[in-house]
Amino acid sequence: MTGTEPAAPGRTITVRVNGVEHTTAIEDRDLLVDAIRKRLGLTGTHVGCYNGDCGACTIMLDGKIVKSCLMLAASADGAEITTIEGFSGSDELDEIQEAFWAEDGFQCGYCLPGQLFAARDLLEHNPDPSEADIRQAISGNICRCTGYVTIVKSVQAAAQRRGS
Repeated sequence: MTGTEPAAPGRTITVRVNGVEHTTAIEDRDLLVDAIRKRLGLTGTHVGCYNGDCGACTIMLDGKIVKSCLMLAASADGAEITTIEGFSGSDELDEIQEAFWAEDGFQCGYCLPGQLFAARDLLEHNPDPSEADIRQAISGNICRCTGYVTIVKSVQAAAQRRGS
């Protein structure tokens, strides 16, 4: 680089993240995961693979879970986003997080955003899932620590907590 290269094209976007509106400058090539982490400082949204395989970057965008490494930040302009930092909506753990804690559903925690959002999405559509349903729901998330057994148990426990 000679210092004379033109700046990358950019724009300003406004997003509501975890209930707080943010307006930030981005480059048109910025991925949403990078904007969330670098521009907004919310590092709970992890970067694992940059190709949508691992699920560590999972967020909720306008009510749907998405992998933020597969989206350009510019496409989120005007969106409502929930990151793992806003998962419970308060300073207290919600029943899914409590179940993961009680059942040791995580070890290093890197995959946790994807697992928690997948569990929530499943339980909102199927309050009494079978083990096969749970395994299908979490199949888009890679965990290198648990072997998935405790994750499945955690989702089953969360379903029970929600049902009581």
